[in-house]
Amino acid sequence: MLRIIPREQHVISRKNISKAALRVLYRLHEAGYDAFLVGGAVRDLLLGGHPKDFDVATNATPEEVKKLFRNCRLIGRRFRLAHVVYGDEIVEVATFRGTGEEGGEGDGDRHIVDGRIVRDNVWGTIEEDALRRDFRVNAMYYDIGDFSVRDYVGGMQDVENKVLHLIGDPATRYREDPVRMLRAVRLAAKLGFRIDAKAAAPFEELGPLLAEASPARLFDESLKMFLAGHGLESFRLLEQTGLLGFMFPAVARALKRGDEALRALIEQGLSNTDARVAEGKSVTPAFLFAVLLWGEVRDLAHAWMAKGLDGNEAWARAAAHVVGEQCQRVAIPRRFTLTMEEIWSLQPRFEQIQRKKVFRLMAHPRFRAAFDFLLLRAAESPAVRELGRWWEHAQQLPHEVLAAALPASGGHAGEPAAAAAGPGAARKRRRRRRPGGKPSA
Repeated sequence: MLRIIPREQHVISRKNISKAALRVLYRLHEAGYDAFLVGGAVRDLLLGGHPKDFDVATNATPEEVKKLFRNCRLIGRRFRLAHVVYGDEIVEVATFRGTGEEGGEGDGDRHIVDGRIVRDNVWGTIEEDALRRDFRVNAMYYDIGDFSVRDYVGGMQDVENKVLHLIGDPATRYREDPVRMLRAVRLAAKLGFRIDAKAAAPFEELGPLLAEASPARLFDESLKMFLAGHGLESFRLLEQTGLLGFMFPAVARALKRGDEALRALIEQGLSNTDARVAEGKSVTPAFLFAVLLWGEVRDLAHAWMAKGLDGNEAWARAAAHVVGEQCQRVAIPRRFTLTMEEIWSLQPRFEQIQRKKVFRLMAHPRFRAAFDFLLLRAAESPAVRELGRWWEHAQQLPHEVLAAALPASGGHAGEPAAAAAGPGAARKRRRRRRPGGKPSA
């Protein structure tokens, strides 16, 4: 049943809506069309947030929208949309979707294969459009005509109760688009909401359908979950709901083995990433995926070395195996997997405390990322923790002081005491050198 929340009863202000979105809304309205801000922007504005994207819903067809805006382009085959471009901002304008099998515009069409919507260009009414959306909190409309909020499905109540309800039968909606299961997790993590029990119930049964989704699309969804400031909570919800194994099978396997050190590494890595996002600092998918997949890579490499395989070959083979399996689910671009493989392959080199090898490692382009990764591994063992401290201190020493403290050959930091003693010994050797003596290279 329609609930209209008048301007004086909600917190949305036009001051918090982008100028580009307002220009689109006003022009559509002045041309005689219905024009609404819709979806996540309305939801976030009601929660006091600051949306990055503003989507518009209207009864104008994409072709009619294009006639109104010279700076407009039509995109999409599965869902035909209009993009109105103002500088760096793109306002997405969607025509109200219908629920019938045939569109009222003559050229509208819907095509469903095995329950999945592969094309949906059936135009309809705003009431039908609301029913076509995924979650009730995403189906509210801000009317530029009178500044009210229209709620057709109970979204305002869900905002107040901090819960995510799916619109319609959950199993049917997930079969239409399996990625909706991941969207439920991502939204719950972002908003601090709980997922309604009925919405979460089909996850275990329908989780395998994620294998049918495009790996490239799942990569994009992974970035939204893990690199938007709510990665740790997203990861925990993925595991709690059982969806982790369908997205990252290697991670799920490693955690099921009870590897608490790996869990600590993953959670600390995600927590650090969330903190960087909050501070406006850059984050990279390569480091994050290296963290997630480390457990399986490490275990495979050690297993192959135990069988007599050369260390470098073992690490390379382990990395290729794990990356190959993961990319069948989530298509991580090669520019990121190359960095991941370098971060992993550099880990055993931190144990080689020899003069040339230390300086060669410090000069490596991926040294900083690999060193940060080493620090994350501190929970693995006291030896790894001491190794991290050694390298942290070594970077603070002048080149000649560090060089004097290091053996020319034969040093290996497999023993924590030897690793920890290195920088401390540097000062003693420095003091004992005779005047005029040169530090060894």
